[in-house]
Amino acid sequence: MVFNKRFLKNSLTALIVAVPLISFANASQDTLQERHEVRNTAKLKVHGKHHEAAGKVTPKDKINAHISHHLQDAHEFVFFSDEEAGTHYGFPLPVILIDNGVKVFSSSKFDHGHAVAEAGGDYYTLHHGKIYKTDAQGSLKFDEHDHPTNVKPLDLSITKNVFSLLITSLLIFLLFTGLAKGFKKGPNTLPSGFNRVLEPLVIYVRDEIARPNIGEAKYKKFMPFLLTVFFLIWLLNLIGLTPLGINVTGNIAITLCLALFTFIITQFSASKDYWKHIFWMPGVPVPMKIVLAPIEVLGMFTKPFSLMIRLFANITAGHTVVMGLIAIVFLMKEQLSVGGSIGTSLALTLFISIIELLVAFLQAFIFTMLSSLFIGMAVQDHEHDHEHHDDHHVNDPEIPVV
Repeated sequence: MVFNKRFLKNSLTALIVAVPLISFANASQDTLQERHEVRNTAKLKVHGKHHEAAGKVTPKDKINAHISHHLQDAHEFVFFSDEEAGTHYGFPLPVILIDNGVKVFSSSKFDHGHAVAEAGGDYYTLHHGKIYKTDAQGSLKFDEHDHPTNVKPLDLSITKNVFSLLITSLLIFLLFTGLAKGFKKGPNTLPSGFNRVLEPLVIYVRDEIARPNIGEAKYKKFMPFLLTVFFLIWLLNLIGLTPLGINVTGNIAITLCLALFTFIITQFSASKDYWKHIFWMPGVPVPMKIVLAPIEVLGMFTKPFSLMIRLFANITAGHTVVMGLIAIVFLMKEQLSVGGSIGTSLALTLFISIIELLVAFLQAFIFTMLSSLFIGMAVQDHEHDHEHHDDHHVNDPEIPVV
């Protein structure tokens, strides 16, 4: 089978989007498992034994538990729920486990964390979003820190994060396939439809990010990666502002994978001058070279680390603030009228949501900008001819030496 260059490029782009194998928007979004855990937040866990705590769970406890679970991944989508009727509307996702073979079944078998799932003669239970191997009764053993000690199978399930990333990658592929077809019609053809939005953004990434930081001679090589990262983060951030309960870029595993791609591309594209500056800084005394070498090596890892933390922290903080503002409806309903509490909450939430729209673009821009900057520092040839230039002036009798 013969693969052409375009097919390989498209495959690589799809791989970059899909490898980092989405939970925010409305306060009504959570799973039945989360609600079950919220109702049990007043339980005390002592060496694996649960005892009922005195008193009722306060609204503040419920809100904190809801926000905490909202920021986590899940094995199902729940769009809205009726707590009184115990009815929840959504759809399950496939569970894929590696445990003495491949076990594939629907997450509906867990009954939102209330039932034990049987697959291939083995039993599994869902506890705090993680799957543990158990018996038919769903028994879990806990250590002194109240962490389950049951075996955890290798979980390759299609969770909300994975499902949302696959949908987003497919959306990016379709959008840019349409944009590419538009360019085939000729350079003088005006874009139509959504291409009128995409083309200015592509040009912006090229002219304002790639060219200034990487250089005119080498920027084209890295444009597919920079465009993929920019639009992936931007679209995921925008989807996170919808009532779908998605929080992909607020997941540190996702930002870690994106930062690793930048790190790998930077190191494997680096020039000899880059490595010389890392391990044996030119133009400085030898003792300083020895001191600077470990600092430069550490800087190789702190750069992608800053990319990972910046994106994760900003998106997580934004979602937490919006969820907290929505919670005003529940916290202030006794002090204010229903209309007053809802109005206050909606006004503040609308204001923060508008800010989040700006942050969604800004974080995509910053991640792409810093990635291009790190790549540019690695691939550009550094000028080391200052000493030779000075020597030339010294040896040239026509040029006076100051």
